[in-house]
Amino acid sequence: MNTPLVIGILILLFGIYLRYWINRRRFNRRGPSGLQHFASYEKSVATRSIEGFCKLLAYASILIGLFLIINNW
Repeated sequence: MNTPLVIGILILLFGIYLRYWINRRRFNRRGPSGLQHFASYEKSVATRSIEGFCKLLAYASILIGLFLIINNW
């Protein structure tokens, strides 16, 4: 089996799972009015910063995974 193809598929799946995980966490934080609820301002800033970085990592993983899959197809 072609190793870069397998690595590309794994990276793609990691990126998709990371996006799912972030969106699920955001959904579970929402209240009846549809707004996200945090215990404090500091927790809000830290959580949004970490999730923003993870979202960028997820997009990069998806693009790299697609590139590896297309390149080795």
